[in-house]
Amino acid sequence: MKRIHIIYCMVAILFSTAIHAQIVDNFNDGNFTANPVWVGNTTDFVVNTNNQLQSNNTTVNGNYYLVTANTLATTTQWEMAINLTLNTSSTNYVDVYITASASDILATTTTGYFVRLGGTTDEISLYKKLTGGTITKIIDGVDGILNTSNNTLKLKVIRDAANVFTLYRDITGTGNSYTSEGSIIDATYTTSSFFGIAIKQSTASFFQRHFFDDIDIKAYTPDITPPTIISTTALSINTIDVLFNEPVDAISSQVAANYVANNAIGAATTAIIDGGNNALVHLSFLNNFTNGIINTLTINGVQDMIGNTLNNGAATFFFYTPQPYDIVIDELIADPTPQLGLPNSEWIELKNTAAFAINLQGWKIGDANGLSGALPNFILQPDSFVIVTTSSAVAALSAFGTTLSVTNFPSLDNIGELLYVQSNRNQIIHSVQYNVSWYQNELKQDGGWSLEMIDTKNPCSGSSNWQASTNLLGGTPGKKNAVDAINQDNIAPTLLRAYTTNNSTIVLVFDEPLDSVKAATASNYSVSDGIGMPTAAACIAPSFTKVSIQLSSPLQLGKVYTISCTNITDCKGNTMGTKNKAKVGISSVADSLDIVINEILFNPPSNGSDYVEIYNRSKKIIDLNKTYIANRNTAGTVSSIALLSTEPALLFPEDFLVITENTAWVKNNYITLNPDAFITIPTMPSYNDDAGNVIILNAQGNITDEVAYKDSWHFTLIDNVESVSLERIDYNTASTNAENWHSAATSVNYGTPTYKNSQYRINDGVQGQIKVSPAIVSPDNDGQDDFGNIDYQFNEPGNVANITIFDGYGRPVRFLQRNAICGTSGTFRWDGLGEKSKPLAIGVYIVVTEIFNVNGKKKQFKNTIVIARRS
Repeated sequence: MKRIHIIYCMVAILFSTAIHAQIVDNFNDGNFTANPVWVGNTTDFVVNTNNQLQSNNTTVNGNYYLVTANTLATTTQWEMAINLTLNTSSTNYVDVYITASASDILATTTTGYFVRLGGTTDEISLYKKLTGGTITKIIDGVDGILNTSNNTLKLKVIRDAANVFTLYRDITGTGNSYTSEGSIIDATYTTSSFFGIAIKQSTASFFQRHFFDDIDIKAYTPDITPPTIISTTALSINTIDVLFNEPVDAISSQVAANYVANNAIGAATTAIIDGGNNALVHLSFLNNFTNGIINTLTINGVQDMIGNTLNNGAATFFFYTPQPYDIVIDELIADPTPQLGLPNSEWIELKNTAAFAINLQGWKIGDANGLSGALPNFILQPDSFVIVTTSSAVAALSAFGTTLSVTNFPSLDNIGELLYVQSNRNQIIHSVQYNVSWYQNELKQDGGWSLEMIDTKNPCSGSSNWQASTNLLGGTPGKKNAVDAINQDNIAPTLLRAYTTNNSTIVLVFDEPLDSVKAATASNYSVSDGIGMPTAAACIAPSFTKVSIQLSSPLQLGKVYTISCTNITDCKGNTMGTKNKAKVGISSVADSLDIVINEILFNPPSNGSDYVEIYNRSKKIIDLNKTYIANRNTAGTVSSIALLSTEPALLFPEDFLVITENTAWVKNNYITLNPDAFITIPTMPSYNDDAGNVIILNAQGNITDEVAYKDSWHFTLIDNVESVSLERIDYNTASTNAENWHSAATSVNYGTPTYKNSQYRINDGVQGQIKVSPAIVSPDNDGQDDFGNIDYQFNEPGNVANITIFDGYGRPVRFLQRNAICGTSGTFRWDGLGEKSKPLAIGVYIVVTEIFNVNGKKKQFKNTIVIARRS
């Protein structure tokens, strides 16, 4: 039910003598007993909850009516909305009396004109009723118009000053697409007393199925104005829709030569009036429109329904094919709870960054699970925004800005996912692979805040161009982002890694979207070891951060190749620099101890994150997409299994890799010599601070390595082991051997993620042994155990020794030897004193002997000795 204001112009409501200049009734007052007053079979009608006049008669073969006083009869326009939820017939129809001489319009003595809806031929026709009840059809409508079970229409009759009746119907029910049923001159009756509705019905299936609304009877003002152009919209490269302000004549409007465009486009080749809206004409042209050029369409000779002719009508139009990044996803809320000031709904915001308006009709929103339904017909103006969400959220979000809904709106992942917007030509216009770290705010990433793009003119620069909204409502749907600023993208793209899908296909992974044309140029790539330039390259949608290349020769299993890129640019034109190479090869499944656990941080601070470093000690290339990390639960069962990578990622021989759920924290707190050697997983298995099990599994679920660590494995002289990682000493020594683990050195801030351990030692180091005797010394010069002997024995000469004595707190107290040349055997002596012969307190001391030689081999030995005082 449309809600419109009642325009009521009555001097008085004295029913028997009132002179009605105009009648308007939309029944919004909930009755038909006042303003205006309706009489007749009043018990057979009601005003329903939708504020419509509805039939209420339940008599088989019934005839009933309702009328209101009306004196308008000539130079008049009658219009009303009608809904008949029935299929009309010879015994089921409605007569609308536009003029009647008496209130009882069913009486044979009443004369006037009426429109019959229905009858044997299911038509809409105009009749004249003469004295004695004879009726004559004066306008014969099109047969079958009402041959449906639900007829929604607008009815209009115009009688001009020359007594020309014209009957119109609009079966869309909008009043925007009237079609003429015909015209006739008739001056039999020029006065009226009433306007009314008479209903004839047969059986119960036709009861209460007649609805009337928006009745408007007014003086007719002749239309002497030609039609005007409301809009011209280019729908394709050679078609335009022209919308006029009123219905146009079906003959003149469909003369193609009446429409001519400049810029060498010429006259239309076809002009077709729309089947549902006769104010709309579809044009097609032989010559294509130039993309992004504004053209002028000139229209001559098109008439409205009464013959007013439009000459020299002109309007501009342009055809524009949206390019990548013309429409961008510039804001989204994936986790709307806890609520701040925005609705508890997920949504994204689109912004038009182009210079042209863009129609989003047929566009879709996509993620890894597929595409949404199509967006409706909506013109997004330049530098404007629209919110896109589910239908259930439209009402709440409309308070913040223009809101559209789509079916199957993606469920936005709180942690992050790939989202993209696709045009009606199935072209990816923009994608964003957001991540929870993009909030750049620990508090806001927990929910209630939107993610906003900083600079929409640099939409492909990733995390550096996004952050949490600073608006106190939690976001800025429908308007400019709170964090909006200039954020130039001057950073060149980086090749992160590469992997194979078969022995002749390599996929390269970059850190940001690329120029898809340059990325698809095969000559921009080269593979080592004689493979050379690929035969083909393709930039992969929707993210455009990956490129697939086809090789002319197959790769060999187990061989490590290098792929290089040149002339690759990102979407802003930044050319790739030195980070343009990656190792690649065919992967194999890891066997036992191919991958070993090399470093564990299991006791981070409260704001930190565990990490586990693994090392590939084999000659295999191992795919992390087929590798898992886990722990054991209290029952001792392998538990909390987490996949290392959701897509292929290769670990090459002798490479390190750090696994964590908070890469940024690890990088901020430790030296990371290879910042690319990280795998971030959503949730790390839990590793207790006192003891636990770190497990690596292969694709078959077999354990490749396991460490049952304990906090007692840390260096005993470290009081607080929080933030101190436990490092493997030797890759080839058993993972379960406590002697093969040691706390990371102070000099590296207690951790070496992504590179060789500070406590690293392998068996091919210096071969030999160090012994300290006696176990207890008493440097009191009494001749008994006054000094300690540090005896060494090596398999080969040429070794150099550094010997340092540490106290029980790990503090160096004596630098005993520096760069001392050793033979194959010998002894160094310590007198039990500190630097400058300072006496030392009784207690335990550590003798650390570091041995190295010119061949690069080295080894570290630790021995304990006790200083005591003899009584």
